[in-house]
Amino acid sequence: MSEVGYTSDEMMTVAASRMVRNGAACFVGVGLPSAATNLARLTHAPDAVLIYESGTIGTRPKVLPLSIGDDELAETADVLVSLVEIFTYWLQGERIDLGFLGAAQIDKFANINSTVIGDYRSPSTRLPGAGGAPAIAASCGEILITLRHNKRAMVRKLDFRTSGGHMEGGDSRAKMRFPGKGPVAVITDLGIMTPDPETKELTLTSIHPGVAVEKVIENTGWPLKVASDLKTTQPPTETELYVLRDLQARTAKAHAGG
Repeated sequence: MSEVGYTSDEMMTVAASRMVRNGAACFVGVGLPSAATNLARLTHAPDAVLIYESGTIGTRPKVLPLSIGDDELAETADVLVSLVEIFTYWLQGERIDLGFLGAAQIDKFANINSTVIGDYRSPSTRLPGAGGAPAIAASCGEILITLRHNKRAMVRKLDFRTSGGHMEGGDSRAKMRFPGKGPVAVITDLGIMTPDPETKELTLTSIHPGVAVEKVIENTGWPLKVASDLKTTQPPTETELYVLRDLQARTAKAHAGG
């Protein structure tokens, strides 16, 4: 716990949750993306529509799901649809405003790897894989990416490109004719990076309270560009922390069988 009363993971979760617009249709994954979107739903964005890959639309879980197949999602959803409908009608039909993705690795153009670490044929680590991430990255109106900030994750060259962000930079994504805008922000435990409007290279635009710019640069595997008008992220409010911690406490109790 930091001196100001919150952890770096809590700051990352809160910063990500603030990017969820009220009323937005959000494609949500498990883990931190789920915590961030549910925090938003319980605070400033009560009308956000949470959609999980398993086919649950408008779900309002009381606790965070262990997986996309968690009964909690189905029991609290407005409607359940098939996997085919989720991807063809909702996602590829451009009906999703915001998609949340995590990553094991990310490069300076916000392309992500969630497949392998090392050589594909003989990897040092085999990761969970793509799932629906490539389609989410291609078709959602906007993409937010969350991960912890270190050189293992922020790499000059991906070991494998699972999902396309801004491809090779510039207009290369537009040439691929992906319908969505691609990543609009990468939120880490150290700060927030956004793509340059022209080059699409990730630029540090906000650092979290108490974090030195030098630390962010040192933990990035490429020469990180820093915005001339670099901002400091607003720390979590008492309300945000209370709601987040209450949600996590309920989740821990439920999954422990309490």
